[in-house]
Amino acid sequence: KVAEDYFVEPGTATWNWLSEHDSSMDLAKLKNFIGLAAEMGVDYSLIDANWNKAGETPMEDLTAYADEKGVGLWFWYNSGGRHNFVSEEPRNIMSDRDRRRAEFAKLQRLGVRGIKVDFWQSDKQDMMAYYHELMADAAEFGIMTNFHGSTIPRGWERTWPNLMTMEAVRGAEFYSFGGQADYTAKAPAQNTIHPFLRNVIGSMDYTPVHFSQFADNTRITTNAHEAALAVVFESGVLHLSDHYDAYRALPAAWRSYLGAVPSTWDDTVLLDGAPGDYVALARRKGDAWYIAAINGKGEARTLDLDLSGLAGLDASGLLLTDAPENGFGTEQVTVGDRFEVTLQPNGGLVLVVEQ
Repeated sequence: KVAEDYFVEPGTATWNWLSEHDSSMDLAKLKNFIGLAAEMGVDYSLIDANWNKAGETPMEDLTAYADEKGVGLWFWYNSGGRHNFVSEEPRNIMSDRDRRRAEFAKLQRLGVRGIKVDFWQSDKQDMMAYYHELMADAAEFGIMTNFHGSTIPRGWERTWPNLMTMEAVRGAEFYSFGGQADYTAKAPAQNTIHPFLRNVIGSMDYTPVHFSQFADNTRITTNAHEAALAVVFESGVLHLSDHYDAYRALPAAWRSYLGAVPSTWDDTVLLDGAPGDYVALARRKGDAWYIAAINGKGEARTLDLDLSGLAGLDASGLLLTDAPENGFGTEQVTVGDRFEVTLQPNGGLVLVVEQ
């Protein structure tokens, strides 16, 4: 039994937590992330942990505002239960079936599109059953799901297509608490491994495309590397992790690219790559090809990409590249059977060709 209307709609979302942890408790800031989604033409905005502390009726206030802006909302929940020591709220709603179903009825009434359920912390048999019970109830009420702090993808979306994405990866949130040596210095190479390993088994909510720097460590991926992750990584809902000020400050072409980049694809072609070193992918949506490459090494690399196997690709395209001083390069290029480009150290590129 599922909701009568077909409610499973992949898309892109703005997300508040990584750029400003406490913003979930501030209605004005959350509305700014919703407003950003509307400005960029993005489908959704994710409201993260402790949103229930943002006011007297935070969900009602935010859904009303999002409805005015034409943006769908997702809300975060702690998985709760006896296994879970994390105190972030709201918790112990999803783990109790009666409370969960009452919450889903409220979400459905308010038009909430999905939930992010976090801190699973166990792969025991009862927890595996909990995942399925939650997905079944969510489907009945027309709610999409995203699991964080979770098990790896196990093909469950074949049974429950409302399962849009799962974390099961050390994603961009580790810039916040992973440390320079432990995470940040390894990120460029690790990003080139995920397409060959973690992302192969299912959608991966890495929360990419973060241009801002972090207070306690310095991101060493370039801006074009970050932009390319929106194509190199696949997630049924693509969560853009940076602050609304950062995206509003982007050049128009970069902002338009992020507003239009698909989250599902009709075709994917590995053009070149080696795990831990570099990767170049071509993905097609309709008549548009998105070609993206990232360099996992601290030395420049020249790629000579064979594009002859990409059906219908013979046109000019928009190229997003690295500019001096980690700027934002933009140019129009002519694309044929071969495309040669030099990636900067830890750099990247995006080439969009629309027929």
